[in-house]
Amino acid sequence: MTSTSQYQFKSVNYTGVEPGPRVIIMGATHGNEVCGTIAIRRVMEEIDSGRLHIAAGSVTFVPIVNPKAYEQNTRNGDRNLNRNLFPKDAPQDFEDQIANWLCPLLARHDVLLDLHSFNAVGGQPFVMVGPLNNDGTLQPFQHAEKERAWARRLGVKRFVDGWLAAYGDGVKRRSRNADELETVLRYGVGTTEYMRTTGGYALTLECGQHLDPTAPEVAYRAIMNTLAHLELIAAPDPEPLPFEEMEALSMVVVHDKLHADDAFSRQWASFDPVSEGEEIGVRADGSKVIAEFSGRILFPDAKAGANSEWYYLTRPNPRFGRE
Repeated sequence: MTSTSQYQFKSVNYTGVEPGPRVIIMGATHGNEVCGTIAIRRVMEEIDSGRLHIAAGSVTFVPIVNPKAYEQNTRNGDRNLNRNLFPKDAPQDFEDQIANWLCPLLARHDVLLDLHSFNAVGGQPFVMVGPLNNDGTLQPFQHAEKERAWARRLGVKRFVDGWLAAYGDGVKRRSRNADELETVLRYGVGTTEYMRTTGGYALTLECGQHLDPTAPEVAYRAIMNTLAHLELIAAPDPEPLPFEEMEALSMVVVHDKLHADDAFSRQWASFDPVSEGEEIGVRADGSKVIAEFSGRILFPDAKAGANSEWYYLTRPNPRFGRE
């Protein structure tokens, strides 16, 4: 197992006098995504200097969730922390060590805002939102109204839901037996999914490209809007983004790379529009991969291995926030 003695974990809590929700706000879950770290430190400095006051509830800041990856300026330390995020009796890597500290911390809170950034240049910020209320086995949930109302107040215009359902459908298609299915489904659980298993609600905000100088501003605005919306600070509730200005997308289907020589027909980027019948790629046997409906492509991975996720397709969700 990787030596971890040189690292430590840090969280800072501010608790108001009046009752209110217990909020946790995190940065650098992936070590090269530092916009959240910058914004969190800015807000903490405002609180410490007295310019900002937590009047109700509590907020816990974790500026750097993954100190090893942050030190290396890499996405991961030993593996992707934002997958298979559960406490482990026998931790095998540094991310398991983080999980054993982080999961109990998350469970002591009601609301999570996890601040990320993305690799692709030129994309606009977007927020990943959980499922509708349900009693299903994959991701039971009872706070959809609160989560979606909050998402509309973060200051971004693009919303994506359906991650775990689309991912789970792909897992079921690939799995050979029930034990393998459960194991791989767990791999789809990251910070927000784990938070929902504890009875809370959560959002992942992708604040912009890793090096975009505006990404820390997007993160800062989201933190301040969250504190105001949840009434931790004495500030007006931000106006929700009007429905007509929203672009809401649902992840519908994941397509796998079946052979190492399967290839995209062009260089795709997340949120590129696709039309029904448009060629997405070509299989190793020469057969074409065609879009089965119009929408946007998400998380295309030209370097994916055989029998793994290749790309997702999304379609517009005009009912988002109105369900």
